[in-house]
Amino acid sequence: MQTPTHGNLGDQAIAYAQKEFVKDNFKDYEYVEIPLEKVTADYKKIKKVLTEEDIIGIHGGGNMGDMYLLEEYIRRFIIKKFKDNLIISFPQTLSFSNTIIGQKELKKTVKTYNKNSNLIIVARELQSYNLMKKYFVSKKVIHTPDIVLYLNQYQIKARKGVITCFRSDQEKSIDDSLKERLIDYLSKNFKDIYHTDTVVKRKIYPENRLKELKKIWSEFSSAELVVTDRLHGMIFCVITNTPCIVFGNFNHKIESTYNKWLKNIKFIAFVKNNEIKDENEFKTLVGNLVKNSQEFQRHDMIQHYHKIIESLS
Repeated sequence: MQTPTHGNLGDQAIAYAQKEFVKDNFKDYEYVEIPLEKVTADYKKIKKVLTEEDIIGIHGGGNMGDMYLLEEYIRRFIIKKFKDNLIISFPQTLSFSNTIIGQKELKKTVKTYNKNSNLIIVARELQSYNLMKKYFVSKKVIHTPDIVLYLNQYQIKARKGVITCFRSDQEKSIDDSLKERLIDYLSKNFKDIYHTDTVVKRKIYPENRLKELKKIWSEFSSAELVVTDRLHGMIFCVITNTPCIVFGNFNHKIESTYNKWLKNIKFIAFVKNNEIKDENEFKTLVGNLVKNSQEFQRHDMIQHYHKIIESLS
């Protein structure tokens, strides 16, 4: 439930990866997808056809908080209305602000989640896991990587140029002057620079989801380097075996994901926004990343998802 139809390719990749994970590991189950906008509208119809043996999955991502309240409202609705079924919230980042609104919404979330004894919550990085263990003391909370890391999209392709993939929304933390400096550095070392984003301005539905994802995965697979401040920009680099420099965003999700799951991958480097000061250091970093590109070891991530399988068995 709660899968996206908007143009955020990170969220769309999560939806695709969730389906692949269920198909691979729960072969006795039929997979039924209900988009976010259909959950409340079709609630009565869904309720009629559900049996106690059915398992409900809630879309993973980075919206367990007060920045994207519609998603949190729908998640609470599912957890409140379907108490008779086992529910698993796929790997999420929890991030409520310290504002009056943020803390008020956090209390509502804690109250709703803790009233459901059939709820399993999955954190996708350590900081969220620790917060979930703190707030959801009576619940089953487990810790795995973002579900997109279940995928392997490695392709043997000729690589050319560098891709920049920067946020322009409320989650960005890189200012324009740093972007300009980075692009200046890159233009001195790469003949071709391409600008892309993991968000497109069109609706994406299940029937055309994979086509849209394959476009951006092909772009990344054709690059010598990606420079990004998007979590799924970094993750797309991992699953396509593409060297990547990644900067943080406004909260902990990128740095915490990198430190827990990805810091030993030699072609991925997390850099704090204030660490790029010297052009020669940057040039050395880029050179080391490109040199250390190696075949992605898929099994290194797959083992972590056994916790989800065990929790639903």
